[in-house]
Amino acid sequence: MVQSLNAKVDLTIKATSYLGMANYGQVMIGDHAFEFYNERNVRDYIQIPWEEVDYVMVSVILKGKWIPRFAIYTKQNGYFTFSTRDNKATLRAINQYIPGERMVRSLSFFQVLKRGLSNLFHRKSK
Repeated sequence: MVQSLNAKVDLTIKATSYLGMANYGQVMIGDHAFEFYNERNVRDYIQIPWEEVDYVMVSVILKGKWIPRFAIYTKQNGYFTFSTRDNKATLRAINQYIPGERMVRSLSFFQVLKRGLSNLFHRKSK
């Protein structure tokens, strides 16, 4: 059995991890770490201490009315994408341990498209 890093738990909620194939389980947000535990395989878990979190990127649709997923970028191990039953409540719980300036919005579809086209035309002009 895996040992939790948290001494106090603020939120436990059903979630999906998009690391490779979609895994279903529980997200636990506590005083020391963000933890994901798979419901089928107890050996499949993700523990991210708050000191290791670089920033949290949030996908926002309809001006904040719908948040489909969020990604936690770490300092050494890349990023992990999650979705929970209530992403707003999850992000509020994360915001207690991660400052607001390290929680950023991801680019929208049109912003990505605009950047790609401007970079394409910028390369042709060189």
